Amino acid sequence: MIAPMAGVSDLPFRLITRSRGAPLAFTEMIDARALSHRDRRTVHMLTSDPIDRPLGVQLVGNDDTYILRALEMLDGYDFDLLDFNAACPAPKLTRKGMGAALLREPDRLGEILEILVEWSPVPVTVKIRSGWDEHSVNARDVALRAEAAGVSALFIHGRTKVQGYSGTVDYGVIKDVKESIRIPVIASGDNMTIESVQAMFAATGCDGVAIARGCLGNPWLFSELRSLFEGGLPVKKPSAGEIVEVMRDHLALVTEHYGERKGVSSFRKFFIWYTRGLAGVKPLRDSAFRAETKGDLVSVMEEVMKLDWSRNEYAAHSLSSCPGAFP
Repeated sequence: MIAPMAGVSDLPFRLITRSRGAPLAFTEMIDARALSHRDRRTVHMLTSDPIDRPLGVQLVGNDDTYILRALEMLDGYDFDLLDFNAACPAPKLTRKGMGAALLREPDRLGEILEILVEWSPVPVTVKIRSGWDEHSVNARDVALRAEAAGVSALFIHGRTKVQGYSGTVDYGVIKDVKESIRIPVIASGDNMTIESVQAMFAATGCDGVAIARGCLGNPWLFSELRSLFEGGLPVKKPSAGEIVEVMRDHLALVTEHYGERKGVSSFRKFFIWYTRGLAGVKPLRDSAFRAETKGDLVSVMEEVMKLDWSRNEYAAHSLSSCPGAFP
């Protein structure tokens, strides 16, 4: 499934990734307080489509009043899961007691989850990390409290809050959590390639994986994984033409969703991810960042087609082996 990613997993991204085999996806993280105040940008993040299913909405917060108001605001929206974020390491959240800060208060987190389970019209899940830092790895205790609160599944990122997205994922912590609770456990962190996903399943016994950085610029990873787990033949790597076609489709969706000016600005980071590893692409990336209109970006994409794909490392290696860049 596609993990929630701030500034990334909007409707255009979800539609593009679903078109290449992604199943369950999540909205970007929604601040319960902002939603309860009907913040325009936050409400827009809930925009969906009938084909954008199954869909999870992820909330973050720590105030019961705003969390309940946010649930009221979600009434009328069509979604399938409600996920609560107790994993985000961003200081702008943790210093307010939200996100990964709740790992320091398992009982408080449990109280919030009990409220969500009682009032949510759909199953509730929670995302956690292995702990706050290396001296307070408490994922097992937090997971047991979450299960007691009645959540239907648990997502765990195998790093501490202090690690952020650096260092390596601790498979042992994820395995310990999986062996300690009865609800499904979905593992997150460093699921970048087919090989790393296989390693995650083998080392942890998890029930599923959430893909984040691994699918940035590489929505084909889901087709590869689906083929693998269904026992099919390896998926043929996309050609230059297919990659540029997806870029054009993604750009069209983004400009329709945000308007041309904001859409072009939003798409620039995706241009970098789609062209990662391409020899000779740097001047075109510079042009992409100077682009002001949809037409400007399409022209840059046409220049991408002219690169010698047969001589660059992008063509010579699996797309899913290319590292991503987390926002």
